[in-house]
Amino acid sequence: MTDIERLERIETMSRIRVLPDQVANQIAAGEVVERPVSVVKELVENSLDSGATKLEVEFRKGGKSYIRVEDNGSGMSPDEAILCLERHATSKLREAVDLQDILSFGFRGEAIPSIASISRFLLRTRSADHTEGTEILINGGKFLTKKECGMPQGTRIEITQLFSSVPARRKFLKTDNTEAAHISHLIRLYAVAHPEVSFTLIENGKTLFCSPVCERLEDRIAEIYGTRIAGDLMPIEKEQDGLKVFGLIGKVGVGRSTRQEMMTLVNNRPVDSRLLNFSLIEAYHSYIPRGKFPLAFLFVQISPSAIDVNIHPAKREIKFRDEGVVRNFIIRAVLDEIEKGSVKHELKEDFSSEPFKKELNVELVASDVAVEKVAGEQPLVKSVAQSEVIDEIARSEFQNVEAVKAESSLELKKNEIDWVYLGKVRKSLVVLKGKGGVVLLHCRAALERIQFEKIRKYFLEDIKASQTLLIPIPLELDPITSDTLMLYLPFFSKQGFQIEEFGRNFFRIEALPNWLDESQGEVFIRDIIDLAREKGSARKLLAEDDIARKAAKDIMQYHDDFSEEKVLALLTVLFECENPTSCPFGKPVYREYSWTEFEEKFERPV
Repeated sequence: MTDIERLERIETMSRIRVLPDQVANQIAAGEVVERPVSVVKELVENSLDSGATKLEVEFRKGGKSYIRVEDNGSGMSPDEAILCLERHATSKLREAVDLQDILSFGFRGEAIPSIASISRFLLRTRSADHTEGTEILINGGKFLTKKECGMPQGTRIEITQLFSSVPARRKFLKTDNTEAAHISHLIRLYAVAHPEVSFTLIENGKTLFCSPVCERLEDRIAEIYGTRIAGDLMPIEKEQDGLKVFGLIGKVGVGRSTRQEMMTLVNNRPVDSRLLNFSLIEAYHSYIPRGKFPLAFLFVQISPSAIDVNIHPAKREIKFRDEGVVRNFIIRAVLDEIEKGSVKHELKEDFSSEPFKKELNVELVASDVAVEKVAGEQPLVKSVAQSEVIDEIARSEFQNVEAVKAESSLELKKNEIDWVYLGKVRKSLVVLKGKGGVVLLHCRAALERIQFEKIRKYFLEDIKASQTLLIPIPLELDPITSDTLMLYLPFFSKQGFQIEEFGRNFFRIEALPNWLDESQGEVFIRDIIDLAREKGSARKLLAEDDIARKAAKDIMQYHDDFSEEKVLALLTVLFECENPTSCPFGKPVYREYSWTEFEEKFERPV
């Protein structure tokens, strides 16, 4: 190596620098603190690790302007308060081997210094062996003051001006409602995980929920989510080969439109585990309506050495060392609970009740609008017996079946369509013959298109027609969902719903749009609220076409009986639609196969 080359190498190496602590903390904050809910998560976990039995969380404007987390845990001494602001200062680890046996939430010591580097950070804390508390103020990673303060045992941290030192990060934040929804969901997760801790959640000065210490998980869920959801749950408990699962899972037929109430916890740590989520969905796939997610508050206990909790910077995800064993165990445990004789007995009793009958499959018949029937051992599917579209088909088309049958060839001639019914080949698939070839018609897709256009037409009308209910439908919601409904009451009112407040977190549904069946009213409202809360804004989600598509998907379920007369009547209505060729989701309603295609396949004339 020549002298010139050696000098060039030294010069290159000299460009490498050790980052200042402030810059390193801000980089770490990019991994740990993605949005306001990340701050809340780290602070709540620290409070729980400190042994707190009372925890209060307050935030404003989605956590962008103000976050406060206060607890009655062990607190910190003045020296510990200073030390917690140093990177990688932790009381949880001593050696690398300790990573294999982690039961606490926090263990890396990055959260506090990272948060303090991108906000105005105020810490007040006092341990039991000190008469005075310690107050520390940091702004954008710069130490400002340290002094004594009056303080009960515990810790109080206030965060303001989040991302003030990295303003570019604020551009990636969503609306206040979206950020608030994430925080609310997080606190409910930890409240469910720790019923032995009292939780209070305050948003913009209003208490969303205040749940005292609960001895039973059922009581905590009833406090936070309402007695209605608590009543839709059944206990689960199973243990085998070092694995244990317990908690509450949804009863047969109970599903939700989002995963908000499908919670999984491993060693009391709320996690977003694809393995656990898919295990639950797979176990329930025959027991809840299609497109729905199961209700579940599922706790899994496993040896800490059998999982890796350090694979994600924010510790949201974990990895099981033997995923196949865990998956099979969860599915078997859920199925065993569902198939227990006591559950079957309860369901048989429920079948005789009138409200439950409305949730069962509906069979369309030519002589009546609908006949309710129990679908044997088939999954329970929510359906509509008296939706206006089916009423219309029943009255204007099915009642004219005899006239249709009188046609010599039972052909349908509409808009130059000349199809002859040949037969049904599967649940919703029928075959028809046309002059140019063979047509395959998906009857359910056709029903969805009819329903979709009828509802869309309803939304375009200036005056919305409603049906006043003879007996109002009671609606009990959890505090957060109740707050969301109050926010969107004007929207629901504009669309033909009449919902009256009837006490704290209680409402009554007095009227529904005329396209929505009474048996589906509560489910539809709950689903729309859940989706709006998940999106954080109703303006995007609650567009007219979105609601129409959702209604078409939820209301129109499979009908096994598509006879010749019903299909011909269905086609009459279908070809009055603006777009009879596709369903509301863009999938084809029917497909035509020409005789030429068959000749090419068989390589001879047909």
